[in-house]
Formats: sequence, C-alpha cells, structure tokens
Amino acid sequence: MYGISTYALYDLPLPEALDQIAALTSYVEVMDDGLHFLEDAEPLLSYDLRYTLHAPSRSVNIASTLEPIRRASVEVITDCFSIAGEVDADVVIHPGYFAWEADRARARRQFEQSLAELSEAARERSVRYAVENMAWEFFLLQTPDELPILGDAGLVLDVGHANIRGCLPEFLDHSIAHFHLHDNDGSADTHSPVGTGTVDFAAVMDAVRKNGVDPIIEVRGIKGAVESIKRLEEF
Repeated sequence: MYGISTYALYDLPLPEALDQIAALTSYVEVMDDGLHFLEDAEPLLSYDLRYTLHAPSRSVNIASTLEPIRRASVEVITDCFSIAGEVDADVVIHPGYFAWEADRARARRQFEQSLAELSEAARERSVRYAVENMAWEFFLLQTPDELPILGDAGLVLDVGHANIRGCLPEFLDHSIAHFHLHDNDGSADTHSPVGTGTVDFAAVMDAVRKNGVDPIIEVRGIKGAVESIKRLEEF
C-alpha cells in the first residue's frame, strides 16, 4: 500500500485534503503544520483511515541551543504524540538544527536530550516515532554516519533528501522504519513526482520490501501523487 502525505494539498483545509486523499488510498500522513495543524484528534476520527502524523517542524527545533526553545519544541511534539495515541498513528519528527558551525556539538547534545524525553513520552502514550534525515545546511542527520545519534529511535528515510546529499545507497543499507518518496535532480528539494528526477527507485523499492514498510508519497500536488503511484507500481 502507498500512503499519501497531506503535504500534496497543504494549501487546503485539512478536511478537504483528507476527502481528496481518501478517494485514492486509505493511508494518510498528516502534515501537522500550517492549515493542517491539529489541536486535537477530532478531524481525524471522522474518517476510516490509517494515519501517520508528521509532527510540527516549521517552528520547532529540538536541537536548539536555547534551552527554553528546546523544551517548548519537545512539548509541541509531545502534544502530537498524544493525538497520535488517540488514532493509533506513528509519528515522524525532524532532528533539529544549529545556527553556527561552532554550535554543532552542543546542538547534538541538546538533540540527544530531546530524544530521551520524547522516547519517554512515546512510551507513556504507546506511540512509535522515528526521525527523518535532512538535506539542508546546519541540520543534523544528513548522512548515514550520523545514525548512531538516534539511539533507539527509528529512521525515516526521505529519499529525496538523501539524493541531494548523494548518500541514498548508503542509507538503503540500514534498517528503515518509514519512507518518504519523492524525486529531484539532486540539486534542490523539489518534491517532484516519482520518475521525474534522478532517484534510483528500483533500489528504493527493494529496500521498502526488505523493511516491510508501506511508504508515504510526499510530493507537491495531488496529480503528482497519482502519477507517482502509477510509476511505483511498475516496480
């Protein structure tokens, strides 16, 4: 089964986005940000769907070297865990970032502290979560050599991000809890439909099968999501 992220319809209210996606698949990843930010589980309980939640990421930083911001970011994601527990959803989180290269080591320590707190919160709510690899300057977890930082947390492999960083084959050799599928030409995070860039989806789909994971299509526009499903079915 292929899931679709509400990122495809981020400019529509969440109910309208869910209506469109539900006509294509019964598995949805809700981008818990912007118009799709969840105050509670009610908007999701109205549908007979399987969910993953992508925790808020645009305004949080669990690796912040400013402790009040780190704590508040953990609190925001913990609220997402609570909603996820109500709808039996796994949760995707971002690893956070640092503003200055000199802050990298401290940001890593802050991230590790946040993971410890989030792991406890997830256990209390019987929720599973995993951390997504990044592609942008100053973010943590861009390459496979950083995976030990995750400890017991799982990996969300964003194949587009890994393609930009030029390390997709190395990531595919690791255990992967969740997949984000989209394409690009290796230079920018365009979230293009599958098959329109340089991502090696034959290798990706081998890894999807090996890990026994239903992947999420995370492309711009619902038309791109439909095109991506058609291309993926070729594998």
